[in-house]
Amino acid sequence: MKIIFTTALLFVTAMVFAQEFPSDMWHEGKLITVDGDTLRGNIKYSLETDAVQLEINKSVQTYSARKIIHFDIYDKYFESYRQFYALPYETSPNYKVPVLFEVLYEGPLTLLCREYITQENVPQYNTGYYNNNRVYSTYRLSYKYFFVTEKGEMIPYYLKKKELLEMLQKKGPQIKQFIKTNNLRHDRRGDLVRITAYYNSLLSGRF
Repeated sequence: MKIIFTTALLFVTAMVFAQEFPSDMWHEGKLITVDGDTLRGNIKYSLETDAVQLEINKSVQTYSARKIIHFDIYDKYFESYRQFYALPYETSPNYKVPVLFEVLYEGPLTLLCREYITQENVPQYNTGYYNNNRVYSTYRLSYKYFFVTEKGEMIPYYLKKKELLEMLQKKGPQIKQFIKTNNLRHDRRGDLVRITAYYNSLLSGRF
């Protein structure tokens, strides 16, 4: 019996919790094709497959990034309007294909991102003698960020503070003070938008 109880205590059960993310949902929106057509309806997008589904009058059509210029949605998850563009991206040396990016801030220095889902395994330990230990698989929304310069160069941003300050070095002292004064982080989506907006305002002379 002791062996059975010990085995039960060491047994690990994986449990997955379902969660709805923006890419799982239908959103009211507008899509503009490379042919110049403007289409309005319900939109569901996937940045992992670079495809968009558009529902009009209960009919659903799928558009790849090659067929899209951009699309806009009202996102009920974030309760805000969001804008996406299909932009040429180098997937291998000297080879670019259209890829979907969300525009977080547009200016002399533009901030883009691509969202993706990551899985995390979280152990839960039970103190009850007959209970099993379990590992819960949870999912969260993560982002890959990119800056686009005035010359059109797209530069990946890997969430390093030193890397960010180098990108914004034209206004380095002001940016450092802005981050410190407002207690901002270099790796948080909303803070990155604020920092980028402030940097662009400095370039334009508004501050």
